[in-house]
Amino acid sequence: MTTAANTTVWDTKTQQFHGGQDWKFLNNFVEDFSVTTNCLGTPVKAIQAARDAVATCHHYPPANQEPAKSSLAEWIWPKHWENNRDRLLLGNGASELIDLVIRSAPQGSWKAGPWDVQYKEYQRSAETNGRDILSPKGDDKANVVCIVNPCNPTGDYKSIDELKSWILNNVQDNGVVVIDESMQIWVGPNFREDSMTAETEFLEKTFKERNISIYVIHSWTKIWSCTGLRLGSIVCPTVAHCVELKRIQVPWSVNSPALAFLDEVVRDTEYLEETWRVTPIYRAQLIERLEGLSNGRNWEYFGKSYLSWVWADLKDVDTAEKAVALAKQAGVPVRSGKPGYERPTFVRVAVREPKQVDVLINAWKDL
Repeated sequence: MTTAANTTVWDTKTQQFHGGQDWKFLNNFVEDFSVTTNCLGTPVKAIQAARDAVATCHHYPPANQEPAKSSLAEWIWPKHWENNRDRLLLGNGASELIDLVIRSAPQGSWKAGPWDVQYKEYQRSAETNGRDILSPKGDDKANVVCIVNPCNPTGDYKSIDELKSWILNNVQDNGVVVIDESMQIWVGPNFREDSMTAETEFLEKTFKERNISIYVIHSWTKIWSCTGLRLGSIVCPTVAHCVELKRIQVPWSVNSPALAFLDEVVRDTEYLEETWRVTPIYRAQLIERLEGLSNGRNWEYFGKSYLSWVWADLKDVDTAEKAVALAKQAGVPVRSGKPGYERPTFVRVAVREPKQVDVLINAWKDL
């Protein structure tokens, strides 16, 4: 059951549509399947750290973002964090950092990753800042390219070698590259080995030889299920690049509870180990149960097996719209592929615990 207020949350004239808004307006809310957060929920110790930090809200947050920034740097680069810390900047979610890079880059063309569709904040920022939008399927090189890897919502993924090749073939000399690795941590315990954050030599060489600046962005709100806190980071190609972003970043953009949360959560190794263990299991079970509902209608499911969501093509606009409506009525909203992504036959379904999936499957039993 829904109240009317949820229809006015997004100002579609000025904002990019996203999921994650319906829960507040559902009187029978059970679980949010519309957001790709961790199925384990928010880490308990990190929540407590954030709560404790609220008691200091009469003070400004630390302007240097410490000690949270150093803690995150040590987590990203366990062996070389002190050499890389000054290339790292925290932000009010990835969205703030996306906008900082797009605004600071030289004017010209913009191009998305090669996927069918990807996270739309990059294009919103490019359009708002007057850039020429190139087709992601074309051969033209842009002076700013942004690739979400793994891609949300499609679930496509490029290995580090494939990613390097794509970058060199799609960006102009003197250009800017933004790689969004927000969902890359789900790859597994060895995620760092396939991350651009570890490719310092490639970043330096590309900058030196072609003057291409490569940034790596993370939204930490998905892997640690803290979307309400707004917490992101960006790894810059050089310290000088980081300094330039700080010049245009508003002061204290990351609040004290978010910094305290980050400082604590990077120490919670058990949480990530359990994430890597259960997510593929729950995801496979979710697809199996969706297949049981399809009644031979040839629904398709996209995305790597370790990811925290399923991108499902229900092959029919009416079916997809009915699925969205039924899920909302049952208190388990899913993400429609129609607004924002312009893929009206698709829905995005988050990976959740089996007992929560039971509610969704029951809502869709007559679909």
